[in-house]
Amino acid sequence: MRHESMHVGMKVQHPEYGVGTVKSVSEHLADIRFDSGLRTLAPEQCDLKPAEAQAELEGLTMPLSAIISETVAAMVQELGLERDESIVEKLAARWQKGTLVLRPLDPTLQSKETPLEVFFHKIVMVRNNLRVLEQKINAHEKLSDAEKVEMQQYITRSYGSMTTFNILFKDKEDHF
Repeated sequence: MRHESMHVGMKVQHPEYGVGTVKSVSEHLADIRFDSGLRTLAPEQCDLKPAEAQAELEGLTMPLSAIISETVAAMVQELGLERDESIVEKLAARWQKGTLVLRPLDPTLQSKETPLEVFFHKIVMVRNNLRVLEQKINAHEKLSDAEKVEMQQYITRSYGSMTTFNILFKDKEDHF
């Protein structure tokens, strides 16, 4: 393995020491932490191989910022972290661009204001997470039926507590 292709944090495979993590790279040597300890090796003189998937981008003509943006967007989508704008469409028209204001009884304390779209998004995310939890409980192979029913009761009560927020939804089929 050429030392130019190594970077700090990279996982490498050595035939004798196993898998290690590159801690530093100099002109001809690399410090690599293996389970057996830290070793200083000459990467080009020992049979080191990458222990993780490698990608070669040679010949790709594209701004680095575009590659990074596309990679981040793909990861956000894959992990399901994107903000679903269709959620705000489900907010009743009278609440669009509204503000939730929380005022403490004590006038010397500061009020808290939050855009209703943000609050609504969080309410919908709680509902969606409850649905996922419900599915995971029902599909869990190690829980007995009695345990599933018991946990389901907590979810049902949580749904019941969330009915207060049904007023925010445009359509009744989206209610808790």
